[in-house]
Amino acid sequence: MPAAASAIVRIFRFTRALRFRIAVSYIVFFALLLVFLGGVFRRVLNNIVYTQTQDLLKDDWDAMKGYLRIDRTGMNWFYDHTDPEEDFIVHRLTRAYMIADSEGHPLQWSPIYKSIGFDSPAYIKSIVSSGEKDYRTLIDPQSKTPYMIVSGVVSGERRDKYYVAIGRPIATNETTVQEFTWRYFIILPLAVAISALFGWFLAGRALAPVNDVAETSERITHSNLNMRLQPRGAHDELDRLVDSFNRMMERLNFSFEQIRQFSTDVSHELRTPLTVIRGQLEVALFTANTTEQYRDAMVNALEEVERLSNIVRALLMLSQAESGQLALNKTDVDMCEMVAELSEQYQIVAESANVSLECQTTRQHCHIHADRVQMERLITNLLSNALKYTPAGGRVDVRVEAGHETVRLVVADNGVGIAADHLPHIFDRFYRVPSADPDKGLGLGLSFVAWIVKAHGGSIDVQSELNKGTRFTVTLPAIPRVDASETPALAAPSQANPVN
Repeated sequence: MPAAASAIVRIFRFTRALRFRIAVSYIVFFALLLVFLGGVFRRVLNNIVYTQTQDLLKDDWDAMKGYLRIDRTGMNWFYDHTDPEEDFIVHRLTRAYMIADSEGHPLQWSPIYKSIGFDSPAYIKSIVSSGEKDYRTLIDPQSKTPYMIVSGVVSGERRDKYYVAIGRPIATNETTVQEFTWRYFIILPLAVAISALFGWFLAGRALAPVNDVAETSERITHSNLNMRLQPRGAHDELDRLVDSFNRMMERLNFSFEQIRQFSTDVSHELRTPLTVIRGQLEVALFTANTTEQYRDAMVNALEEVERLSNIVRALLMLSQAESGQLALNKTDVDMCEMVAELSEQYQIVAESANVSLECQTTRQHCHIHADRVQMERLITNLLSNALKYTPAGGRVDVRVEAGHETVRLVVADNGVGIAADHLPHIFDRFYRVPSADPDKGLGLGLSFVAWIVKAHGGSIDVQSELNKGTRFTVTLPAIPRVDASETPALAAPSQANPVN
């Protein structure tokens, strides 16, 4: 029983396989097509044979009018009996014939035509009255031989009308059609069998890329996400499948790399505050003797807990943003007004650091379609970074430039600068320039800036030199200018805390 059940399962899987179903569909279609074509060819052949026999009967009719004489002496066939050709023609014409008067009375006939059966007087009168020839197929009941008969009217010497019918046997014609039919449908199973093998082969070839995709998918693990399929170069649907599979693998590889990098970054960033917290708690547990010492250890531990909370909160927000879960509420935002207000708020921070903060905005139209909260976060992150890494006595310049299609925000400082080999990585998560003070941020602020710019269809460029300063340029698409009366009222600005 288990063996029988296993065999049934294998048969079921085989018949449900896509290759089997494609091959069977191809075979059924091809077989039906061959049957249909066989029927068409048989009908065409039958029509050709019928038409050829009609043409021969037309020739016989014309010959009959040349040999048959109807005069006072009666109805006679005039020909040279010594001429074999004429003798053969007349014998062929008189093999199956009938002559009758206009009333339908038979006058002359051949034994074969009598065996077939004389035409009725009504039929004869209809032919005589119409004067048209008529073609029919009749069967001799004795010999079972089919004859094609042509009936028409001939005129006698005194313009009398007579009915004449002559026929030809068409048994050979039907034999030809039947022989073709038998041979065709005998060959048909062989053609279907060959087409079955060919269809099975074509289905296998067509599904080979699909099987390659399946086999490659089975070999994929987290450690070999760089596997790719080679395109066939046919530029068809299967190549499109291969291309889609390769692009999917690239996305998966990128996602896994992000997860791997994220895990590495998180473990690295969380290790330091956790170590500090543990150290402070050990100090409080093993070495602290006074209330002040306990208080200092707890304060230090709480500071590191707050640092951990900031890291987790920033990571959660950035993860939601990159995964599309952080929805943007875009409105008409006046970039010049926003930059001026935020720059004014950061004047206190700049004065406390003894840094000059200058803001220049254009009087031209500089409206953009953006999420106001996210735009404030972008500006405050760039301002806070510029102020952090500009030493006392330095300068930070903020400028808004309005164009026909874009609005540009430029934040430049003359601070410590960034080395060229670090510039490609400054937008990565947790990336901080090695020479930077680790206490000045988490390394996530510029990651947020990059995401905000991308989410608004803009671009960001950075230029920097060591000990000369850094320049960030953000380019965003502008809203086309409208009349002042059509300009919508601006929402009240809200403060967004920068993410470092």
